[in-house]
Amino acid sequence: MKKQQTAMKPQDIVLLLKIISLEDKTWNQKPMAEALGMSQSEISESVARSKNTGLLAPNGKVVMKMALMEFLQYGFRYVFPQKPGAVVRGIPTSHSASPLKEEISSSEDYVWPYAKGKIRGHGITPLYPSVPEAALKDPAFHELLALADALRVGRAREKELAIKHLKKRLNLEEQNN
Repeated sequence: MKKQQTAMKPQDIVLLLKIISLEDKTWNQKPMAEALGMSQSEISESVARSKNTGLLAPNGKVVMKMALMEFLQYGFRYVFPQKPGAVVRGIPTSHSASPLKEEISSSEDYVWPYAKGKIRGHGITPLYPSVPEAALKDPAFHELLALADALRVGRAREKELAIKHLKKRLNLEEQNN
């Protein structure tokens, strides 16, 4: 019998953000695996880890938004740290993608390395290898991932704006004003 992995993995955050972007409590693992470019077993294991950590409800369908927000705000950058790398072609992330790009003016772009990308910027390793392609298919998901990356690599202002946007998207802003 396989021992259950209890430590979080980066793809757990990817799955949780995708569930939020879908706004569908009836999602199924097979279509989710296809949308994220993961295997069905990876989705199943991620669901088990997320339930174990309290980031997913016991039914495995609903993200515990307040717990996820607390983790993203206070622990994410320590558990999944990232430093911008060399300039590469890719897909915009962090402050270089919506919604932060409308609020922050920067001469440096951050991107997920991707051969078909149209922007050159400092490379940020995505949380999972299939993230760039999955993000291109779902703009709401792309924005959530970019906001999460702003928490990993951003300066104080980017982090503050990312927290504000994430709380709004998670419908938590009225609880924290």
